Amino acid sequence: MTTTIPVWVQLAYLAAAVCFILALKGLSSPKTARRGNLLGAVAAAGATVVVFFQDPDGMDHVPLILVAIAIGTAAGFIGAYKVQMTQMPQLVALFNGVGGGAAALVALLELHEILENGDESTAIIKIATVFTIFVGAVSFAGSAITFAKLQELMTTRPVVFPGLPIAFGGSFVAAIAIAIVIVNDPNILLGVLLGILGLAIGVLLVLPVGGADVPIVISLLNAFTGLSVAAGGYVLGNTLLLVAGTLVGASGTILTLLMARAMGRSVANTMFGALKGGSTLGAGVASDRPVKSANPEDVAIMLNYAEKIIIVPGYGLAVAQAQHSLRELVEVLQERGIEVDYAIHPVAGRMPGHMNVLLAEAQVPYEQLIEMDEINSEFKNTDVVLVVGANDVVNPAAKTTPGAPIYGMPILNADEAHQVVFMKRSMRPGFAGIENELLFDPKTTLLFGDAKDTMGKLLNAVKAL
Repeated sequence: MTTTIPVWVQLAYLAAAVCFILALKGLSSPKTARRGNLLGAVAAAGATVVVFFQDPDGMDHVPLILVAIAIGTAAGFIGAYKVQMTQMPQLVALFNGVGGGAAALVALLELHEILENGDESTAIIKIATVFTIFVGAVSFAGSAITFAKLQELMTTRPVVFPGLPIAFGGSFVAAIAIAIVIVNDPNILLGVLLGILGLAIGVLLVLPVGGADVPIVISLLNAFTGLSVAAGGYVLGNTLLLVAGTLVGASGTILTLLMARAMGRSVANTMFGALKGGSTLGAGVASDRPVKSANPEDVAIMLNYAEKIIIVPGYGLAVAQAQHSLRELVEVLQERGIEVDYAIHPVAGRMPGHMNVLLAEAQVPYEQLIEMDEINSEFKNTDVVLVVGANDVVNPAAKTTPGAPIYGMPILNADEAHQVVFMKRSMRPGFAGIENELLFDPKTTLLFGDAKDTMGKLLNAVKAL
């Protein structure tokens, strides 16, 4: 049964959809990202309010709905407010998973409505319903495993067992068969079973992924959630959900492809490489080979007499929360006439844009954040590269060692600089778990210690010169 939507509601939804598009445009640049995020949030809140006035007489269980909204709002606000910058990828994974799970549950309820209405729905509606149940469940379970890996509640290494390909393929074939049966003869129990298979496939999809591939998985699952929400919008006859889900699905897909390209591998190889014996996670054993190290005073002299410096930030910077001290160090160097830029690798950190967000939080000017393709040619003219908490994104093995887990991944050409300084807590390898030969290069100096503490000492040493 179709319901006529009032013109004012359609106009409100149209305005919200336009705001979503503008918000997505805003998120394409660090300068406008905060404004874009706020615009999207306001549009979503406004669209939610409109629902309550669209058909007041046709709404049931309003008090329960309001209680659920209050609980969700409180949980989201407290979680986002208290989360550490290093835990932002986990939060994104959780929010993404909740969206997929919600879409799957709504689709199950709609399947129940189809049965109650005497199977009057079109085949397209049924196909969209089973698609939403399945893909939403995959996104929910996959995001949960991603969260567990990032939070180190389970091993971050690829989890592979002999029967995994068979289990994955068999579950997928079974899911398709059940979906076909549901479309021909709707059945709520089969719908639940389809959801369970989706959960299983989501787990099996993410288990073999490890190391530096996690940001790509987050982006891919985000696209899954968007597609499930778009399909759910079609089932519900809600144009706004259809538009919003399509935007998320399309942008997530594009971002996934860009991230995979930045890793130098296909999405298929990223997701299933471990099944063939490849992975972006190596042995992870700390090296005992000799290296050249220095104290903060020695490194301060190197920086003070340089003409051009490039900073390479990484996840270790986020862990130590040293971004504010780093910004202050850069400002001191710039006041002395030294040219300083930040080199941003697309997959540095644990999620897309992690370093941009981290440095923006420290009020680093956007024009100093230079992407890899633009800055790579500058390294050969750079006096000192200061690598803070990064490893894999400057590892020459990506260019020189066929068979290495990260071989083929485009990297920042830090090895071309005149001098390289690594700020590291220890000799443990990066997230890919492999040794970095640049650490043992004669022109490389290591500054050991917690990045925040060491950065403070380095800042004081530079000021003292």
